Amino acid sequence: MPDDAYQPSPLVPVGREAVGDRWTLVFTRDLAHPVEKVWAALSEPDQLAAWAPYTADRDLSAPGEATLTMIDGDSPEGLKATVLRAEPPALLEYSWGEDVLRWELTPTATGTRLTLRHTVADREGLARAAAGWHLCLDVAERLLDGAPIAPIRGMAALDFGWEALRDGYAERLGD
Repeated sequence: MPDDAYQPSPLVPVGREAVGDRWTLVFTRDLAHPVEKVWAALSEPDQLAAWAPYTADRDLSAPGEATLTMIDGDSPEGLKATVLRAEPPALLEYSWGEDVLRWELTPTATGTRLTLRHTVADREGLARAAAGWHLCLDVAERLLDGAPIAPIRGMAALDFGWEALRDGYAERLGD
């Protein structure tokens, strides 16, 4: 667990898009690190294990099948994934169960603009997803900064401000 001093960072820009009968969360965050370093955090199994809500059975830098194992307490759940597009270090898109995650990395004057497009089955899932990714990306940013904290996953997120983040993102998303 992160130490008790951890507090979530401020809310970041979010939006939503209807995609057929599904919804896409558009989550944007600026990181003070070069795109190559951010790419490694998104694609390399050892780095994913340090911040993401899942572990990966392989590097995600190339298209093909993978297993992403959701970590929540003592009950890990392996979900089939397929890397649909991998264009290092700018674009990574993969299915994860029924969801699709598209990570876009754009260089900025101060580092990288990360845009996550997370497509889910229903609109009600958008604010929950935004809150979860917010916490995960706080942890990823600490990892990139060289000051890692333990991942915040599953039900443990409730102890680190997940509900307030969900409510804040629900308001921003108009839910």
